[in-house]
Amino acid sequence: MSIFIYLGRIVLSFFYDLYEIADFVISSVNTLLFHLTAGRRSISGIIYKQVYFTGIEAFSIISWIAAILGIIIVTQAISILPMFGGEMLIGQILVWVVIRELGPVFAAIIVIARSGTAMAAELGSMRVNNEVIALEAMGIDPRRYLVMPRVIGTAISAFVLTFYFEAITILGGYLLAGFGKRITFAVYISSVLETMGFMDIIASLLKSVLFGLIIGAAATVHGLRVEKSITQIPQETTKAVITSLFLVFIVDGIITAVFFM
Repeated sequence: MSIFIYLGRIVLSFFYDLYEIADFVISSVNTLLFHLTAGRRSISGIIYKQVYFTGIEAFSIISWIAAILGIIIVTQAISILPMFGGEMLIGQILVWVVIRELGPVFAAIIVIARSGTAMAAELGSMRVNNEVIALEAMGIDPRRYLVMPRVIGTAISAFVLTFYFEAITILGGYLLAGFGKRITFAVYISSVLETMGFMDIIASLLKSVLFGLIIGAAATVHGLRVEKSITQIPQETTKAVITSLFLVFIVDGIITAVFFM
């Protein structure tokens, strides 16, 4: 009986987390679109800093990962070209694997590892040091000043990093495909562009934005749950990472099923 009670608490806790994350996402988008009047300059500055930290500073690490991934994928594609024939197979593999799936997911994982943990820990420290209470005492809404800029900034960063990751992966693949003049650059790029359809671009765009919103909301939700104990900061940071990863894979599966099945 105690096992069922324990499982029931886990399920209820998950749905409560899901509710709070959805609430943070909706309120952040609503504030950005319809209520960004007072304090626009300071909020815009926080969004810019979040984009710089989450997106721009991640370019170096994501470049190496994307280039290596492109080389690995094209290596496998070239190895089976003689069996199935045609350079167009490389374009199909890159679109199916990178554009549809690995681009958004890998970018999201990097954002979670670099920025999701940092946001949760930062907000947790602010809670422990009573900085959030101080903001409320000054009449500043923490959701408006702390949550919304981080959620929106993370979404923008995930969007940019996804397309940067996909571009570098495709170009990195050509480093191997074009070695020894196996495939010309024109044939290589045309094989990608001819395979890539409008739905592939829309799905990748939708995934990147939703992943960014989910990661930002999950990090801020768990960061603001920290109360007075500093030992809660690593606990909530770990929960933020697990929740983000779980929701990213669920949303990825749903979007893939809707668009391509």
